[in-house]
Amino acid sequence: MSRVPPVVYDELDAEQQRVYKEITGPRDGGFGGPYQVWIHAPDIANIFNQVANVLRVNGKLDKRLQELMILVLAKDWKCDYQWVVHIEAARKAGLSDEVVDAILHGQVPTLTEPDEQAVYDVVRELLDTKRLSQETYDRALSELGLPKLIELVTNSGRYTQAAMVANAFEVSTPGDAHPLTDLN
Repeated sequence: MSRVPPVVYDELDAEQQRVYKEITGPRDGGFGGPYQVWIHAPDIANIFNQVANVLRVNGKLDKRLQELMILVLAKDWKCDYQWVVHIEAARKAGLSDEVVDAILHGQVPTLTEPDEQAVYDVVRELLDTKRLSQETYDRALSELGLPKLIELVTNSGRYTQAAMVANAFEVSTPGDAHPLTDLN
């Protein structure tokens, strides 16, 4: 059960309603996750939505790589909301069941594509050491190019923030599923 009550559009003030409409527009009416929390601070919701739109709409990083990044972060943060919402998108984007299952169970996945390996290594190293070694940086730069590497690191920070909010406010998952917290 979420610590924040469900959002009822008619109970939002004018600014919250304006931001709600901006958030739901490009999401085909979808409104959930950390936005359920952020809408209570509409300036924050608005800014995070703008950043999300830049990365989602104008981003150059392949969807498969984005979903790999999200699953690695969701697992690390034990963020059931992110995992549940992104698991099917990850499969549709081309991540194999073996890769998804390895991440779910805290194992190093066998990645056959160099760009996937670069993304995994960057995200994992940032999570584990809070830095990027020169070797990992150089390999990722060579594989992705500077704009996509910037996008990857920025989006990793965005999903980390979203996971923190989802976890802190116990944002409900679709179907009340808890695949990550139930593992422990």
